[in-house]
Amino acid sequence: MYHSLTDKNNRKGNLESSHIARTVQEIDKEIVDIVDYALNFQVTSDVAYETAYNCLLDTIGCGLEALEYEACRKLLGPLVAQGEIETGVRVPGTAYKLDPVQGAFNIGAMIRWLDFNDTWLAAEWGHPSDNLGAILATADWISRNPEYATGKKLVVKDILTAMIKAHEIQGCIALENSFNKVGLDHVVLVKVASTAVVSQMLGLTREQTLNAVSLAWVDGQALRTYRHFPNAGSRKSWAAGDATSRAVRLALIAKTGEMGYPSVLTAKVWGFYDSLFKGNHFKFQRPYGTYVMENVLFKISFPAEFHSQTAVEAAMTLQGQMAAAGKTSDDIKSVTIRTHEACIRIIDKKGPLNNPADRDHCIQYMVAVPLIFGRLTARDYEEDIAADPRIDALREKIVCVEDTSYTADYHDPAKRSIANALTIEFNDGSKLAEVAVEYPIGHARRRTEGIPLLIEKFRTNLARIYSADQQKRIEDATLDRAKLEQMSVTDFTDLLAKP
Repeated sequence: MYHSLTDKNNRKGNLESSHIARTVQEIDKEIVDIVDYALNFQVTSDVAYETAYNCLLDTIGCGLEALEYEACRKLLGPLVAQGEIETGVRVPGTAYKLDPVQGAFNIGAMIRWLDFNDTWLAAEWGHPSDNLGAILATADWISRNPEYATGKKLVVKDILTAMIKAHEIQGCIALENSFNKVGLDHVVLVKVASTAVVSQMLGLTREQTLNAVSLAWVDGQALRTYRHFPNAGSRKSWAAGDATSRAVRLALIAKTGEMGYPSVLTAKVWGFYDSLFKGNHFKFQRPYGTYVMENVLFKISFPAEFHSQTAVEAAMTLQGQMAAAGKTSDDIKSVTIRTHEACIRIIDKKGPLNNPADRDHCIQYMVAVPLIFGRLTARDYEEDIAADPRIDALREKIVCVEDTSYTADYHDPAKRSIANALTIEFNDGSKLAEVAVEYPIGHARRRTEGIPLLIEKFRTNLARIYSADQQKRIEDATLDRAKLEQMSVTDFTDLLAKP
């Protein structure tokens, strides 16, 4: 049914859009650069492939952990009853078989649900592995339905290549351009990056890919209000799924021959820059290559907004020192967090926190929990834990202060630090020495320390969903990078599906 409808739309779309007069316009260079990179760049960096491999395992694992939460599970599956397709996209950890658009939504929502997948921090922050929702769904769809693409037999290395390119597109635009400062959410970059790489995977021509990427910019973009007081809510957990599914849909629309919009960014008054970016044009620090994947940040130890990762690590250290000194959180008079500007702007929160989405974007909450309990897990954002009166009492004693050198190091491309330093003063006037952490364990500077822990995180997440036999089959297939890279996409996704 899906195939016949699409063929019909191909014929109808070409007929209906062909009568629209196309004026000769110069295509915005920003779009041309994205498309030519997606279609033509040859990835040769082994560091990028090794990082992408680790990123794939970690991202799948994050999605599996999210399946433990009913709030996530209720959004998954087909849009309507009887909406599954026998040759449909497999959703890891489930038995669903879906069309590629809904498959991308499912995978994207799972990945992002717990704020535990990778992170990119710059003028705009975001989570480049969000793009895997579109990439994995598209790769699986065209592998099972080769008539939708070039007929090439896809292997997992093709997924890694697409991940590297999507990371690069999203991350390079983010380096110098802040979308949050104009109220837009970073998932706009997920949609644009996913549209570009999915178009390449689907075998779109250069013109069709240019059209698809322009359509991604034409879309009204998501407001960031769902991440902030007073509207912080669970949409932030499925916004990436929405963006990736939209990317697949736009690529399929462009594949029919639907027209694009050459000056969607630069058109006066009605273009993206004038309408949504306060008249500013994008700035670029570097050409597209493999920089972003090579330097991406992994969330390994804590499911916490990334600007707080080093603060949570410091809090865990201090909690151990408090226990050794015979003190508890009740003995704390004040906690000072020396931090960077982005942290204060995004997660320095006072007042009521209304839901888990609010709590995992509050640095005071994310520091208070480890100081009280000696841990920070996804469950610690739920209502039963948040009801403990000690948390809010301690939150009121935690103050953030900007260190301008930390802010400078945060933006320095040679450092890319995410530093936080904590000082605790007790009611009796004593203090613990400040504990400062410049780079979180998921940083490129701590890869050697971090990757074994990342693999353990992956194993832990497998155990949440699969039987012991299936866990072993998955580990045997995935923990050897060379072996996994040559595995067919369908074998990979079948391996991750629930019987």
